[in-house]
Amino acid sequence: MLTMDNINTIRNLRNNHDKSINHIAKELTVNWRTAKKYADEAFVPEPRLRKKTGMMYVEKWGGIVALWLSEDAKLPKKKRRTAEAMTTDLKAEGFPGSYRTVCAFIRDWKATHYSETQEDQGFERLEHPPAEAQLDFGTMEVCHEGAFKDVKALVMTFPYSNAGFAVALPAENQECLLEGLKELFRQAGGVPKKIRIDNMSTAVTQVKSKTDPAVLTDGFLQFAMHYGFETQVCNPRSGNEKGSVENKVGYVRYNFFVATPIMMDFASFNEVLAQQLAKDRERIHYEKYVLINDLWLEEKSDLLMLPEVDYPVFKEVELKANKYNEIKLDNDRIHVPRARNHSIIYGLLRFDSYQLISTDGEIIDEGPRPYMMKKRAIQWSSILLDWRRKPRAMAYSRYWKYLPERIKLYLSHPEWAEQNRRLNQLIGLLTTKDMLGINENFYELIAASDVPDVYDVNWQQYDAFLPQSVEVVSR
Repeated sequence: MLTMDNINTIRNLRNNHDKSINHIAKELTVNWRTAKKYADEAFVPEPRLRKKTGMMYVEKWGGIVALWLSEDAKLPKKKRRTAEAMTTDLKAEGFPGSYRTVCAFIRDWKATHYSETQEDQGFERLEHPPAEAQLDFGTMEVCHEGAFKDVKALVMTFPYSNAGFAVALPAENQECLLEGLKELFRQAGGVPKKIRIDNMSTAVTQVKSKTDPAVLTDGFLQFAMHYGFETQVCNPRSGNEKGSVENKVGYVRYNFFVATPIMMDFASFNEVLAQQLAKDRERIHYEKYVLINDLWLEEKSDLLMLPEVDYPVFKEVELKANKYNEIKLDNDRIHVPRARNHSIIYGLLRFDSYQLISTDGEIIDEGPRPYMMKKRAIQWSSILLDWRRKPRAMAYSRYWKYLPERIKLYLSHPEWAEQNRRLNQLIGLLTTKDMLGINENFYELIAASDVPDVYDVNWQQYDAFLPQSVEVVSR
């Protein structure tokens, strides 16, 4: 190959000294065609096309290995195939190349595919890569067993597709956080590669600063290692760094909890909520103008696979009883008979229940966590007084659906005068009993009423008209 000095000499002899091609070729001892090319043809730089060649790129073998690599990328490292195993499988299919050929292709593939973003996805992919999620808690209100109850909704959103998932939990401690994440992963059908969180105390033991990174709690870090996701912690007081999930928490609250839904139990309620959120994905993305569900199906293929072994969520603590046989759990005191006889009691805490175990392994006591029982009574007396003033609007009240079905049927009378009489009767009963107690002892209380029933109704037959209880999620 000629240097630029040789080419310059050829053109100088041709243009300034009027030498023939034969003379130039003979004097510089170069091929005649080479001398002709550089003497008379235009010589301008042209970009070189760097196109991969070889059997791995022009034949099917590269596509096969690329598929294997993309599948293995979702698995733990110990389950991935080695280059040698891939070469053996390829040779079984008639591959004529060598082990080194496969290794070179794998090296090139990893250099372009293990980066943070894909080249063909543009700026939006740089901002919100697929399979990266954001996580946050939000406080919501439900009606459970005839009373209001605050639940903690753990919301996970995928900014790339704007797909959201949520699960209702009784508290915000670490057991609830990890149990909620397990359920969210199950609903999503995989594990995000990265999850961005704020400085929640259940996951972060040392807050992120300008000089030092955040330090995760041992329990959360062990959980993250088991599922294989990376944790990104936001800067303090920087909710904008996880704006997608901040907005999604509000969206879930104002679309699915706006009218205080009825919750029979956490498991059935979360199933209904998951169905509602899946249905919600059948709408157009606010910016990309395609269905959110289509984007989610595209993004879902990038999720990590769920591990084969389930992660058990529990916490072990040491407890001591006071002289009144009481132990302190979740800031509440629980009376345990003969607890003072044990110098140390081990507590095995799950997100919804506890077990107290002696040093001999004997289960001393067990039951639901104290926060499972916390609720706020519905002020039925003031509500019924309002209904008495406007009886025709009673069935349209937001509180109507919280009534026990037996009471609801009792008040559903076509005549206003009789409705008013029955409302007054319930208002009187509420001075000594709550609404659930009235419902449970309905026949006895109605029969013992001093007000005669002008319709001579056989109240024992009322239950035949009661509809089945259903889970209600607002929308």
